[in-house]
Amino acid sequence: MRSGAKIAIVGGVFVVVASGVGYGGYNLWNGITGGETSVGVNAGDAPKSGPVTPDEVTATAKDFLAAWAAGESDKAAQLTDDPVTAGPAVAAYREGASVSKAVITPGTPAGATVPFTVKATITYGGVSKDLSYASELTVVRGQTTGRPLVKWRPTVIHPKLTAAGSLRTGEAKTPAIKAVDRNGVELTAEKYPSLGPVLTELRRRYGSKAGGSAGVETWIDSGSEGVADTPLLVLSKGRPGTLETTIDAGVQAAAEKAVKSFDSASVAAIEPSTGAIRAVANNPAKEFNTALMGQQAPGSTMKIVTATMMMKNGLAMPGSRVECPPDVMSRGRTFHNLKDFSITGGTLTDAFRRSCNTAFIKAITKLSDKGVADTALGATARDSFGIGQEWNIGVQAADGSVPESAGAETPASYIGQGKITMSALNVASLSATAKNGGFLQPYLVARELDDRPFATADRLPSEIAAGLRRMMNAAATNGTAAEAMAGVPSPKGAKTGSAELDGQSASNSWFTGYSGDLAAAAVVQAGGHGGDAAGPVVAQVLKAG
Repeated sequence: MRSGAKIAIVGGVFVVVASGVGYGGYNLWNGITGGETSVGVNAGDAPKSGPVTPDEVTATAKDFLAAWAAGESDKAAQLTDDPVTAGPAVAAYREGASVSKAVITPGTPAGATVPFTVKATITYGGVSKDLSYASELTVVRGQTTGRPLVKWRPTVIHPKLTAAGSLRTGEAKTPAIKAVDRNGVELTAEKYPSLGPVLTELRRRYGSKAGGSAGVETWIDSGSEGVADTPLLVLSKGRPGTLETTIDAGVQAAAEKAVKSFDSASVAAIEPSTGAIRAVANNPAKEFNTALMGQQAPGSTMKIVTATMMMKNGLAMPGSRVECPPDVMSRGRTFHNLKDFSITGGTLTDAFRRSCNTAFIKAITKLSDKGVADTALGATARDSFGIGQEWNIGVQAADGSVPESAGAETPASYIGQGKITMSALNVASLSATAKNGGFLQPYLVARELDDRPFATADRLPSEIAAGLRRMMNAAATNGTAAEAMAGVPSPKGAKTGSAELDGQSASNSWFTGYSGDLAAAAVVQAGGHGGDAAGPVVAQVLKAG
């Protein structure tokens, strides 16, 4: 037996340990399996067809994992349905990541899928450390040969690997950072899981500006411009530079706790007087930061913008009488209020606090007479709330969108449906703008770090700003948001929302509000009414401010 590799049986499954230059695993595995995969096609046999069998799944997974662990990239590649791509990827695992030893342990198959664990020893510059993780593979039948083969995906090598990415070990591209909150409290992904992707991107963007020195690490190189690399292992530490953020650790902790009440929820909090982002949280906490990157219909939280549009165009002020029938026909489509409620002799404030869809949709008639029904909402969103402009907050974030509409999309957009998309951060900014009386672009790190441009918008006329706060306060104290906001300190205001999605039985729950100098918004997927699910999330965050 060569000293570079050995095979053992641990817990009833094969474990292949490959180490040293050249690995030497191929001949060893060849001697056990007879020079061929355990289940194959003999000369003259017709190719098999139909689903792979349990024996084929087990044998193919064993053979592939053994070849991979032994460093035999060509052999491993031939056991996949895409050897041209798989071969270089398996080879790069050992060479690019500096893997000196690998233990790969297959688990119990679930149908054609086999989970496995990897314990790789990374050796670089005389330093060795272990990198452990779990992944899985799926066995399929080859279309032409009928052989059982591993369906090739980059995630076979590592669950976070993409087609454009690769594993690398060496001196880190940028120094590590010690991110701190507004008061100097250190922010870590372990303590604040939702900040994990944020901290990774902050390091990529600002690590070289924070004054630290690079160490030696293993990471997933994204291979894409503008996409953050993913650190996996630190072999030797550099000196992290300190990077100040606008996060408030106390508010962030409250946000992290609040979203855990639901299977899928996101929340963002902003300081209205400055635009500083105080918290960003998601459950589950994952690489796609929904609170910043989400692009979803915001439902009736959009009525903050629609009410502003009505006031700016002279249609109504908070005390003006407006009609609120149970339903209304607009552009060939009938729109309803929740449970077809109506308000007789009510004002715009009444329509806002009770979230009367029909009152806002009926504005389309007068705006059509002016020729701006399809464009007025987008113009108000852009010019008064900064929605539709590019926001450079310091990390990647989706810009809200209120596009020009047509047909039935226009009345739908007035109540936050149609083609409108926003994130929790965008909707939090609606409340922040109302509270402050003018839009200030949200930001996570100081603009002076990179002189990035900030979006700007016209300040709201004082009577319109006061009108918005009056209506939002009515919703928070005597309307659809009152129950959720009951324990939130004054001055306060809020707006509920629910957004219907095709194919989803329950609406997405939206809620936004402010208290003092903190504004927040949350979305709970399939949470139903805004006050029932997203409302308590926002209230918990506002109380922490």
